[in-house]
Amino acid sequence: MTIFNRRNAVYLHDLAMVVLAWQGAWLARSNFYAPDFVWRPTLYSFVIAMVSQALIFRYLGLYRGLWRFASLPDLWNILRSAALGTVTIGLVMFVHNRLADVPRSILLLYPVFLVGLLSGPRLAFRFWKDHTFSIRLTANSKRVLVLGVGRAADTLVRDMIRDGRYSPVGILDDESTLRNTQLHGVPVLGGLERLKEVSETTEAEILVIAMPSATNAEMQRVVALCEATDLPFRTLPRLIDQVQGDPGVNALREVSIEDLLGRDAVSFELPVVQASLTGKVVLVSGGGGSIGAELCRQIARLGPHELVIFEQSEYNLYRIEMELRQRYPDLRVHAVIGDVTDEAAVDHVLERFNPMVVFHAAAYKHVPMLQYQVRQAVRNNVLGTWRMACGASRHGVRKFVLISTDKAVNPTSLMGASKRIAEIVAESFNQLDGTRFTTVRFGNVLGSAGSVVPLFQEQIRNGGPVTVTHPEMTRFFMTIPEATQLILQAGAMGRGGEIYVLDMGEPIKIAFLAQQLIRLSGLVPGEDIRIDYTGLRPGERLHEELFHEDERLEKTQHRKIFLARHRTVDRSAVEQTIGELTEACERFDEQRITALIKRLVPEMTVADVSAPDNVIPFKRGVS
Repeated sequence: MTIFNRRNAVYLHDLAMVVLAWQGAWLARSNFYAPDFVWRPTLYSFVIAMVSQALIFRYLGLYRGLWRFASLPDLWNILRSAALGTVTIGLVMFVHNRLADVPRSILLLYPVFLVGLLSGPRLAFRFWKDHTFSIRLTANSKRVLVLGVGRAADTLVRDMIRDGRYSPVGILDDESTLRNTQLHGVPVLGGLERLKEVSETTEAEILVIAMPSATNAEMQRVVALCEATDLPFRTLPRLIDQVQGDPGVNALREVSIEDLLGRDAVSFELPVVQASLTGKVVLVSGGGGSIGAELCRQIARLGPHELVIFEQSEYNLYRIEMELRQRYPDLRVHAVIGDVTDEAAVDHVLERFNPMVVFHAAAYKHVPMLQYQVRQAVRNNVLGTWRMACGASRHGVRKFVLISTDKAVNPTSLMGASKRIAEIVAESFNQLDGTRFTTVRFGNVLGSAGSVVPLFQEQIRNGGPVTVTHPEMTRFFMTIPEATQLILQAGAMGRGGEIYVLDMGEPIKIAFLAQQLIRLSGLVPGEDIRIDYTGLRPGERLHEELFHEDERLEKTQHRKIFLARHRTVDRSAVEQTIGELTEACERFDEQRITALIKRLVPEMTVADVSAPDNVIPFKRGVS
């Protein structure tokens, strides 16, 4: 039966229930014995009741609800329909003949009968369907122990019962008031600390974590309990990753490192961000990189007039362009191959597309590699930012958002120093009238190209060892979607001249990260996969900082974004030094470049940057 036919059938059913409810109200008023009144005084009232109630059903869309999933929202819709229908019928009859032939008690009894007659068949149908699916479970279905009680667990258990591939045998949750209760017939057997015991007594074959809103600490605890059982375990997507709908069986996946280190879902103030991007031309430099590509995805969802992707890597540009064209066929996407250090290319793309907002994500970021390639670090990260900022100011861009890093704070590496100078460049340009320049600073991003997670995963696939530079090394981490959403939020909030610092939570030990990745691969750290400590590499430090001691950190209207009140910048001195850096880069004079960096970033503490002859010291480890 088609959806149209099903809706017609539901609509006719509901109208039949109106007839029964109206007649039932009359019969109930007469103690179900009134042979002489059944049709004579009520014929015209039937017509009024049917027409009025039919219009109300149509207005409230009662027929659209699926009986198979009838629930409290459907009951609420039925109550509204009955109440509004009764009021409408009463008003029409009052206007017609001031209710001369209709007793007032009919208007009290009618909605009661109608609610029962409309909700009863719906709930009975759902019960029948659920019962039908539950008895379809076969001996081949896997016995599942569900961890967590909530909306996600409710949907998951129902979906498992219908699906037939899984048989939920019990639920565990730390909420004591839930003990000895049931969810769709599945018993709640106790708290999570009983996981090992209950998994044995129920003969569970797989564990499912139904806690999409769990914090990283809660997830780490649950995963540790799951690992102690030696049973396979799966999880549902976190709230931040759920695009639409409720999670079900098909959403189950393996636990990832993001589940353990990710935090609460970002509170995305959509109206604020939409107002800054929707209907506008937006350009993302470095739009093929990890952060740049995710920025493009997030911006595309917000309905910009045009999205311009400016990227040096042909392959990365091709990938993100194809993805966006497939997912957003109506979006005007312009993929432009170009280098931010190429002044002519920068001017051309800005003049051609005239963007209102620019997100500058193009940068080199590998600390040890850049440590011995000073010219390239400065040319791309500093002069590239300068040329993009010059172009934005010259071509009337309204807002320029610079993507920075925690390594720019008290830098111990040339990469960090180059990003600090990029911040200084943005601050100096904000002193001019016109374009508003805002900087967003954050730490490491899980899963980004060249980051520690893909490296560790590759080493684990190859059988180890996993190389960690120091057992006490810590880093701040956040997921790519969280970072980009906060970048968009900060960019929308910025009025010019700010350095926004994203709340990165607590720092994570790299050694802990390595151990968790090994465990998530089903292996044992130190037994199946060895962890080697290789020592700090050039430019690295044990712990990162998010703001300088001279920067005063202040709260903003967003709980995960802070404002760093930065030091003042002398624009003329910055412009002069940038000119000297340009000349030094053209001469490939790396000693002069290093001296000029120290002039702009006196707090930098960098060891000798001259590489040994014919050798770039580089060990695979953690940056």
